[in-house]
Amino acid sequence: MADFLDVLAKDTQETISSGYYEALKETVTAHISLKRAILEAKNAPVITEIKAASPSAGIIRKNLEASGIAESMEKGGAIGISILTEPKHFNGRLRTLVEARNAVKLPILMKDIIISPVQLDAASKAGANAALLIETLFDRGYCECNIHDMIARAHSAGLEVLLETHTEEEFRSAVRTHADAVGINNRDLATFKVELNVTKRILERNSTEGKIIVSESGINTPADLRLLRECGAHAFLIGSAVMLADNVEKKVKEFVSAL
Repeated sequence: MADFLDVLAKDTQETISSGYYEALKETVTAHISLKRAILEAKNAPVITEIKAASPSAGIIRKNLEASGIAESMEKGGAIGISILTEPKHFNGRLRTLVEARNAVKLPILMKDIIISPVQLDAASKAGANAALLIETLFDRGYCECNIHDMIARAHSAGLEVLLETHTEEEFRSAVRTHADAVGINNRDLATFKVELNVTKRILERNSTEGKIIVSESGINTPADLRLLRECGAHAFLIGSAVMLADNVEKKVKEFVSAL
């Protein structure tokens, strides 16, 4: 039975066909490593996320001003910024990534429903330093090539890879790839149910094989971050809790100083 991830994948196929990912005219480059930023972080390695909306939360922030928000995240101590560029369900724009890239010196992760190398080319052109790949999309056959080839394509485009998982089986497969980091999404993309214990359960039962582990979704308080760190997560991707804050810089500082 189809679920929402199938909807996202099929809509992304239409977005790719529309030429959305090939519309950028200029090329922005900045060679910064997200992996190194995580490893060298002096405080809690927080990757903040710029997103205007989501299928689960609806509109998160109207009139999103990417450069100002990115600067506030950088001042707050984030070690990287994730930017949602998917247009149909997250109100994302590639232009948001370009604007953030021009405003900060942090590594930037392009977060999207990536199923084609065309999207990796767009990420590189827009100034991203890393791209999010989702293990489930490969397992379901939506991607134009297999996970190993897509990671190789990303690396050849100068992008690091954060490979997202949600189940133990996906995690065991992901840590055996050449991905630069493995994400554990506490949100089930099929149902949008969030459970922090997803990270705990996976890391208790499986070897990380030396990979950097990023816990994603559902991190609302510094206490949540500390819990996930105790479970073995190395870095933390935080979106809504920061984007909904009146003072973005202050909110980021709360998370960064949690440990």
